[in-house]
Amino acid sequence: MCRFLLVSLNIDAILGEVTICQRRKKLEEMKRGNGLSDAYMATLARLKAQTRHKSILGLKVLMWVLCSQRLLRTEELRHALGVEIGSPDLDPENLPALRTLLASCLGLVTVEASSSTVRLVHFTLREHLSSDPTLFHSPHSTIAEACLTYLNFGQVRGLSPNIYSAPTTMPLLEYASYYWGEHTRRGVTENVKLLALRLLDRFDEHISAQLLLLHYDRTGNSGPYFNGERGPTGFTGLHGVAFLGIAEIVTAVLKVKEWDVNAADCMGITALIWATRRGQCEVVKVLLEREDIDPNRADTRYGRTPLTIAARNGHERLVKILLGREGTNPNMPDTRCGQTPLSWAAWRGHEEVVRVLLEREDINPNTPDPQDGRRPLSLTAENGHEGVVKMLLGRQDTNPNMTDTKYGRTPLWWATKRGHGGVVKILSEREDVDPNTAETIYGRMPLSMAAEYGHERVVKTLLERKNVRTATPDSKNRTPLSLTLSKGHGGAVRILLEQDNVDSDAGDCSGQVSFPPSAGGRGGRVVDMGFRDNGPNTDTANLDGQPPRKRRRLGNKR
Repeated sequence: MCRFLLVSLNIDAILGEVTICQRRKKLEEMKRGNGLSDAYMATLARLKAQTRHKSILGLKVLMWVLCSQRLLRTEELRHALGVEIGSPDLDPENLPALRTLLASCLGLVTVEASSSTVRLVHFTLREHLSSDPTLFHSPHSTIAEACLTYLNFGQVRGLSPNIYSAPTTMPLLEYASYYWGEHTRRGVTENVKLLALRLLDRFDEHISAQLLLLHYDRTGNSGPYFNGERGPTGFTGLHGVAFLGIAEIVTAVLKVKEWDVNAADCMGITALIWATRRGQCEVVKVLLEREDIDPNRADTRYGRTPLTIAARNGHERLVKILLGREGTNPNMPDTRCGQTPLSWAAWRGHEEVVRVLLEREDINPNTPDPQDGRRPLSLTAENGHEGVVKMLLGRQDTNPNMTDTKYGRTPLWWATKRGHGGVVKILSEREDVDPNTAETIYGRMPLSMAAEYGHERVVKTLLERKNVRTATPDSKNRTPLSLTLSKGHGGAVRILLEQDNVDSDAGDCSGQVSFPPSAGGRGGRVVDMGFRDNGPNTDTANLDGQPPRKRRRLGNKR
């Protein structure tokens, strides 16, 4: 159907030429994909030349289809076009018939049969319409007015705020609830402000608040798991407009009445936290201008302050704004994980945020979390964020050897276990980093971890340190060499056997590991070096040092 309509537009453009030669040229342009712009221009000219009401309707249809935040279903579009600004309720007799609104567009829009959604006849039409700024006058403010008028209808205000979906009699309700803020943000007018203020009054008793929060949860935004059964109680107009991020409306809302600006909604979230969570910088600025705003008020679910949320999400500008507010605590940990803003930023590798935080003298780079005593340097080393590691080490008060309080693991140990060669190199090149600090569970040093996991690059890097111990056993009497041999990491075995200070006769706790004649000429007992490099030997001790169910000499086939 779409292709036939497009062909029809092209035929009209071809027939518009006055000679056979010109028509042939136009046809060739159409074959090459050119000339569609002429066809669109001609069709739009005919659309505008229709009777006044049809012309207005056709342009409205194009505006809604072009500027909507998602594809509109046919009934949604009919209701959108039936809204009269200033009317207290929707008049069903004012809804245009689908056939009428399609006819008014002269084939420029079509209905997708499988989904009953209305869309432009071709993707190039969107480009053509968007390139003409004079075609529609303030389209987003026009759509915002229609959405807000719809939400303020008596039929809508009479609905329960606890229902989970819009009734079929009000098909535009969901779209208006989800997207009126987006259109308003892109086209605020005085009339839009007035309509928004009316909606936001007692917002937590309005069905649109419930639908908005349910939509936020469903769309995978790592939301606060809104429980719709209880309704949006406490999600006030201030919370709602902070969530939507419309700074001008926030200012207007704050002037309407006295607010408890630090109040938490039904999910334990304040207006400032909503604005921070959603990355609404201008709204955050407006809220922080008030002296009664508490910048350290945390949400009740995770205990995260606005600064923690901004740092965790890597929002550098928000971090700067929040730190600019006097009284903001830059070291305040959350209650769920006990991590500070710096810990979160370091763990996630947000370099710019880490840089901003470390510029403050009152930031403590060694603050441990209360669960296992992990510090920012250990967290970022584990995840391999080389840039953040360098920045943290650039602070003179950062301790590069500080161990976790639970397992005694250093940043070098974590980087070694994960095989982050770049981070291991950065750390091991520092003289103040001890490469032999063992963790407290099994007494394994970084070299043992690199050998056990077969991280050849890391093994080589650690061995460049002259003071690294190559044969120190762990608490189960396993040396780096016996660990890597037991796991079948041939490359790591060869690297270790090239070292003069590696004892090839050292075994594991049972004394059953022996070495091959081809392993660098370092022995010649039992094992053939043809073992696999791609997996562990299941007959040896597991990662936690537990004894295997069955042991045999390596290389002996039973």
